[in-house]
Amino acid sequence: GSNAEYMGRAEEAVAAKRRAVEKKREAFVRAEKYVKEARASERSLIRMRRMAKAAGNFFAEPEAKLLFVIRIRGTQGIDPRSRKILQLLRLRQVHNGVFVKANSASLEMLRLVRPYITWGTPSLSTIKQLVYKRGFLKINRQRLPITDNTVVEQALGAKNIICVEDLIHEIATVGPAFKEANNALWPFKLSSPRGGFENIKRGWVGESGDAGSREGFINQLIAQMN
Repeated sequence: GSNAEYMGRAEEAVAAKRRAVEKKREAFVRAEKYVKEARASERSLIRMRRMAKAAGNFFAEPEAKLLFVIRIRGTQGIDPRSRKILQLLRLRQVHNGVFVKANSASLEMLRLVRPYITWGTPSLSTIKQLVYKRGFLKINRQRLPITDNTVVEQALGAKNIICVEDLIHEIATVGPAFKEANNALWPFKLSSPRGGFENIKRGWVGESGDAGSREGFINQLIAQMN
């Protein structure tokens, strides 16, 4: 029986290897597809902007679907409602960051805790850098670093999210499984920005100082905290 057992094990190993190769190939194909999609949408945006300009019209940029929110103040003197909202946003600590789907309810929540946070629209490259450099997934209540595709598949395979690029795509496009994907991501623990928040805000944040919405400038801030 031991010989048959050995053969069985060897066959299993070969099958497992084949599955791993297939998964790798599938991940690669998906990544390629996402790159093409992103390029096409960028090109069509550029084309629409040009057409509007040529016709002398104002081009309304598409509404942001995704926000990245960073906690920038501690809890000193914080009121119970603000504390509760920050907990709901999963922003329990200073320099924690989370992705948030932009809608009227979430924007209202952000406005209510405006003194404690800053937010804006992250670019695709910012999302990638965050996930690859500081991404952790929640698996069986454990905080596991996103070291490879298997971790992603373990956490989100049921939602057909089997590789890191799938996860990035789901977040970036605010896809149908965004909620599950985002909840599986642990809040990002960022570093204190080089040179403090002061450096970055000069000239383009309103009277509220560092807090509040930074529109696209959030990418510059994340780069300094990542």
